[in-house]
Amino acid sequence: MSTGRRVGYAALVGRPNVGKSTLLNRLLGQKLAITSHKPQTTRHRIVGIKTCDAGQILYVDTPGLHRRGGRALSHYLNRTARTALADVDVIVFVVQALQWTDEDAAVLAAARETRQPVILAVNKIDLVVPRERLLPYIATLDQQGPFAAVVPVSAQTGSNCAALEQEVLGRLPQGVDLYPADQLSDRPERFFIAELLREQITRRYHEELPYAVTVELESFEHGASGVTIGAVIWVERDNQRRILIGKGGEALKAAASAARQEMIRFLDCPVHLDVWVKVKKSWSSDEASLIQLGYTD
Repeated sequence: MSTGRRVGYAALVGRPNVGKSTLLNRLLGQKLAITSHKPQTTRHRIVGIKTCDAGQILYVDTPGLHRRGGRALSHYLNRTARTALADVDVIVFVVQALQWTDEDAAVLAAARETRQPVILAVNKIDLVVPRERLLPYIATLDQQGPFAAVVPVSAQTGSNCAALEQEVLGRLPQGVDLYPADQLSDRPERFFIAELLREQITRRYHEELPYAVTVELESFEHGASGVTIGAVIWVERDNQRRILIGKGGEALKAAASAARQEMIRFLDCPVHLDVWVKVKKSWSSDEASLIQLGYTD
């Protein structure tokens, strides 16, 4: 029996750094995916659940599809992004306004292989001045089509994101909700806690250090006075460990303190956070190490 509700999966895909995670957070109305200005911040498939009067949209945030790097981690990111396309009902292809690259073209080709409807979301329109410059750009993209819809948006300001959501909702099949209305993701709390610490490292450190870092929780315990968390930051070399800790441990203290504040907001309770930095040589190039550290499809 038809419920009249629309329920299904919508993948957010695009090359690195076009704003997919910021868009996910905007569509959900809550921070779920970590963000930074550095490409390839997202490393895992994350499902964000948006329940509304008309249905339930399961937004799938993916790592940016890219052509750079031969490390095992790079292969994992691309494999995760492509796998996420296999079982969705609609694809939201995110590009940055006024930009088009070979990587954009490769992402679109991968999306078209699924034969699912593709909605083009032209992001970062808030950076386009005057706004009329968008018109010839969108006309050029139309030649890459056909697209099910073309929606200019700003994930940063929220402009036109409601219209994008309606385009997605209208292309989902009818069905019953797959998750409770108050559930925001298919990932557990501890996953997001580890990500919040990695976010601060990604934002605060330069060069290649953020790409040589991953975070693993050794403990995560709820108690009467809040949550006690023990986290290990894994790096690949001894000099990276020294950079991460900083003189007198001040750099690490600042990153951990900022992450702790984000954790308090996320968990809505007091948080005690202990952080250690350890070396696991070349973890990002070793398939077995990736699996051990939670990088599984």
